[in-house]
Amino acid sequence: MKNVEFANCEKLIKKYFEKTFQNKQKFMPGKSKIPLAVPPYGAKEVVDSLESLMSMNTTAGKKVGKFEKKFSKFIGNKFGIMVNSGSSANLLALSILSNPLLNNRIKPGDEIITPAVTWATTVYPISNINAIPRLVDVKLDDYTIDPESIENAINNKTKAIMIVHLLGNPCDMQKIVKIAKKHNLWLIEDACEAHGAKFNGKHVGTFGDLATFSFFASHHITTMEGGMLTTNNKVLHEFGKSMRTFGWSRELSSKKQLEKNFSNIDPRFLFVNTGFNFRPTELQGAFGIHQIDKLEKLVKIRIKNADYWNKRLNKFSNLLLTKSEKDRRKSYLFYPITVKKNKFFKKKDLVKELEKNGIETRSVMAGNISKQPVAKILKFKKSRSLKNSDYIHDNSFVIGNHHEIDEQKREFIADVIINFIIKNQK
Repeated sequence: MKNVEFANCEKLIKKYFEKTFQNKQKFMPGKSKIPLAVPPYGAKEVVDSLESLMSMNTTAGKKVGKFEKKFSKFIGNKFGIMVNSGSSANLLALSILSNPLLNNRIKPGDEIITPAVTWATTVYPISNINAIPRLVDVKLDDYTIDPESIENAINNKTKAIMIVHLLGNPCDMQKIVKIAKKHNLWLIEDACEAHGAKFNGKHVGTFGDLATFSFFASHHITTMEGGMLTTNNKVLHEFGKSMRTFGWSRELSSKKQLEKNFSNIDPRFLFVNTGFNFRPTELQGAFGIHQIDKLEKLVKIRIKNADYWNKRLNKFSNLLLTKSEKDRRKSYLFYPITVKKNKFFKKKDLVKELEKNGIETRSVMAGNISKQPVAKILKFKKSRSLKNSDYIHDNSFVIGNHHEIDEQKREFIADVIINFIIKNQK
């Protein structure tokens, strides 16, 4: 039961968000900024997180548990473990698969195949568990790992494949699952950028042994910071629950039996595995409970924007590379553009024009990670050519694609790009 003071706070918060929405500045083409991302939360998330603060129930509890169940049900997996970031989710996933208590575990020196065009904390955890990242090439048209490159990279040291559904572009899961099963490899899906994306009607994150998601402020839905590890494998889920929080027994299904076996140890502090402190807060859980209900609507806005840009820019396919595919649903974390090599302009020229008009841009995540200075300490291996990864690193970028890009803004963005091309072709 809410007290009067809290009820008054709730009214003020709702009023603040309503007023802020009503008083939004009118969009001025060429003057107003179009940022890469806008966090999609409102009064409900703030009120629910405030309730956690006021009640002093702040560390992972009922709200986190509720969000875990809602998110897992949404994508179609049995189990979810919320953590404090997508990066932590990746580290937890690989730490589970390399744990000494797990059968067929990944051992130091084993190789994990992963795409060269990626985000840094997809690759770092591979090194963190003393495995070797084997970087393979991606497809130029959608930035996702090339199944043929995976097959060519497999050797007697290969133990896992860690794919990335980059920018909300689903990988070719039919081919990749087949490869993983054929060679008896662990399959991890980094779906941190792909909430709501589907392959053949099935949500990404439901094909592999483990999958990870991020709820950072720039993503489809946000818990400010936060991530999720999901699986259909009960054994891996049990490992994850314990390893998320110090390796203790508190959340395990075998908790009572462990307490009986070690009756001389305080059951509140019974450590049965190695682990971390990757717990999220109840504030993040409170955000997630409301955010997941918005996800489908938010993804549809992104798809609508991208379809519009694809259609208008298609006539310049000799200069720009954009693509949509029927067997997969892209959820477009951002809208990517590759400038094909031509005699009229380069990527930097188009980027400069967009930025001049208030349209924020950025690189395609970390680009080709093998070209980053940190590569010197990653001890990675390259498999054959990274030709497409190099091309994307040098010639591709992204613009924002989110719920606040409406018809007027998406038309303006297309106009800026098209007018720039026409002007530079003369």
